[in-house]
Amino acid sequence: MSSEPTYPILAGAEPYSAQGGPCGALVLHGFTGCPHSMRGLAEAFAEAGYTVELPRLPGHGTAIEDMLTTSWTDWSATVQTAYRELAARCDQVVVAGLSMGGTLAVWLALHQPEIAGLVLINPAMGTQETSEMQPGLQAALEAGMTIVPGIGGDIADPHSTELAYADVPVAPLLSLLAASLEVTPRLGEITIPTLLIHSLQDHVVPPSASAAIEAGLGGPVELVELQRSFHVATLDYERDEIERRSVEFAERVFAAQPSS
Repeated sequence: MSSEPTYPILAGAEPYSAQGGPCGALVLHGFTGCPHSMRGLAEAFAEAGYTVELPRLPGHGTAIEDMLTTSWTDWSATVQTAYRELAARCDQVVVAGLSMGGTLAVWLALHQPEIAGLVLINPAMGTQETSEMQPGLQAALEAGMTIVPGIGGDIADPHSTELAYADVPVAPLLSLLAASLEVTPRLGEITIPTLLIHSLQDHVVPPSASAAIEAGLGGPVELVELQRSFHVATLDYERDEIERRSVEFAERVFAAQPSS
């Protein structure tokens, strides 16, 4: 697909960049969302002195019609390009992702093992529930349903909203589910430190996703359980804690290895 959207980028959905020191953070948003959901975390990394990139993934942050022709191939290619450009300017990089952004962060770590650490926030990983979703979605697509109702904006705080599509494009979702099922069995190959942030009440990603990551990763895992936040935790009650814990985690992993 073309990297240029057909529809205008929504106000608040723009990508974010910050030039800082020799350590960097790549920040990734979720499925049908946009950089808005991760802007606070990206700015927290920037305020800590890091060089930061928060890309807008293809098809996101404009109109759902732009997303219908996109797939995991487009999103992962964008993420890998963003990482390589950031890594060329930095000695070390951590990667942080929410939901599908977490899936993409895990995928990236499999391809770029030199990444210093991962911050995974309610990551969308392959589980039994994922497998069970696929036949129904495939049948819906074959019946001509290209869009189904979504569960965007899963936030407990009534004063906070997510800039996201109200509906879900079926074919792109199927590509995400397939990719997550391919990535999950390979978690043991990832040996870098991981900060896993998990909402105890999540109406989008089942608890088994975080459990699969904690059990499957081959490196040290620091688990943070959120008591009050729902799926889009970066915009929810505990967003300040997420930002603080993520920055502290980055500081530790950067300090643990010498700069190149």
